[in-house]
Amino acid sequence: MIKKKINILNLKKKFFNLKKRNKRIVMTNGCFDIIHAGHIKIFKESKKLGDILVVAVNSDRSIKKLKGNSRPFNKIKDRLSVLESIIYIDHILVFNSLTPKNIYQKLKPHIITKGSEYHKSEVVGSLSITKNNGKVILIKMLKNRSTSNLAKKINKYI
Repeated sequence: MIKKKINILNLKKKFFNLKKRNKRIVMTNGCFDIIHAGHIKIFKESKKLGDILVVAVNSDRSIKKLKGNSRPFNKIKDRLSVLESIIYIDHILVFNSLTPKNIYQKLKPHIITKGSEYHKSEVVGSLSITKNNGKVILIKMLKNRSTSNLAKKINKYI
């Protein structure tokens, strides 16, 4: 399997070269703790918007800060293994902060995507992207598809 994980320095170099060749770069981000159909739809629709899709994924430490000590359900090694197998994803960047705001400011992708449960103004990095002539695009979510919903269903059977 091709390794898709990349560090920010190498990704920044890659972005520079891609932009010189007029390639459209799309990014999305999340925990991706338990991959479900909703995630796949986001990846698929995001990839359609550009030439390269980069997924920024929260580290285990970041998820614990955001969601509590019981999370993540799957450690980063396992999440990366699943994400690397998804054909729509070109590169994966792991981050430790609570949000990828600094990543978006440094890399300046052409498009940031998120699920439609957000408003564009709530999307982390939206200001820095739009002021650099980029776009924030919300992708219509599949109903009742979330890791939290899956966890609730599983807990009923435990």
